[in-house]
Amino acid sequence: MKADMGRKYRAYPTEEQDKILTGWGHTVRALWNVALEQRVYLYEQRRYTLRSAEQCKQLAIGRGEIDWLADLPSECGQMVLSHLDRAYDNFWNPDHPAAFPARKRRGHRLSIPFKGQRVEVRKLNRHWAEVRLPKLGWMRFRLSRAIGGTIRNATVSRDGNGWHVSFGVHTGIKPEPPNEMPSCGVDFGVAASAYVSTEASPRLMPPSLTETEKSRLKHLEQKKARQVTYAKKHNGGKYGARLRRTISQIAKLRTRQANRRLDHTHKLTTGLAKSHGMVGIEDLRVKNMTKSARGTVEHPGKRVRQKAGLNRSILDNIPGERRRQLEYKTRLYGSALVAVPPFHTSQTCAACGKVDPASRQGCGRLFACVHCGHEDDADHNASVEIEARARRTGGTVTNSTRSVPRTRVPATGRRRMREARKPAHAS
Repeated sequence: MKADMGRKYRAYPTEEQDKILTGWGHTVRALWNVALEQRVYLYEQRRYTLRSAEQCKQLAIGRGEIDWLADLPSECGQMVLSHLDRAYDNFWNPDHPAAFPARKRRGHRLSIPFKGQRVEVRKLNRHWAEVRLPKLGWMRFRLSRAIGGTIRNATVSRDGNGWHVSFGVHTGIKPEPPNEMPSCGVDFGVAASAYVSTEASPRLMPPSLTETEKSRLKHLEQKKARQVTYAKKHNGGKYGARLRRTISQIAKLRTRQANRRLDHTHKLTTGLAKSHGMVGIEDLRVKNMTKSARGTVEHPGKRVRQKAGLNRSILDNIPGERRRQLEYKTRLYGSALVAVPPFHTSQTCAACGKVDPASRQGCGRLFACVHCGHEDDADHNASVEIEARARRTGGTVTNSTRSVPRTRVPATGRRRMREARKPAHAS
């Protein structure tokens, strides 16, 4: 297990630094898109795989000819290309859930990577510190927790709440030995966010948005739709200042929602890893679970809107992120994560082990075994069955978002470049 951890802090750049970082963020986005387009083009035309070593040489030439590219610190551009290498490696790895590297739109989250050797941090007082970045100088950030190690790299990013600085830190922490605590099974659901087999009541996720915030978000989404329609009709699709302000207000609410959801997830997974020696979960395929039901024109789907609502509820509980956190937190606190097959966990009696769909009618909360008469909450019964399977089989720890193995090719379905098309007069 690597002893590297992430530390994220709220940053407060000056007005001038904000302008510089915004420009660098768009430069990083443009560099990523150009480098990706170059790799796709060379592979499609010549079956040649381009890597960052060659692109870094071309980047050095481009920095001497393009002013906005030269404004970006050189190591930032080099790290963008190395990140693109890693994205390709993850795509070609059959055990990794990553898809083909995507192009970044203008509305994509701005992010600027830096090397740890060029970053310096100094503490101002108990709650504030500064970080020195190349070509930017000292930038203040809120020291909400100790960094606690050697800085390997840094990333400055912006979301709906403002700027943040993240550090990759080498802490030197080693995995704890087995903690010899009792095991448990956890059933992640929609009605009950998580039901632990050793507990008598479910753990519910607090609402990520209040009723007032939900109504405001709905109002802003409708307002954005009207403004986009007006921009397409009268401004040639160009976004005005009012539309951009509406988009930023929506982004702020969405970020607040995501932060609350992530806070609950961290508290849940940390508690499970600390207080149990083994945590059993279902080996879910989230992508398959959240597929749309709209079907095709010839065979349209049924209850499409209801399925879309269910998909949103499943994704709102972020089962993939919960599993990712459990994988490293269980190793960190001397526990173990065991993933078991999810088949019929909701229809299997935890008392007698008989599988019968009649024991749970529809999606009700009551599980009543038709064979032995055992009655329990359906989610708690499933969590007990998950724990029993984890104890019996040992399970396997795989990535829950991994799609079905397939032959991967770059830019699947992409049309060939115009330069490669055969002229009409040729035969």
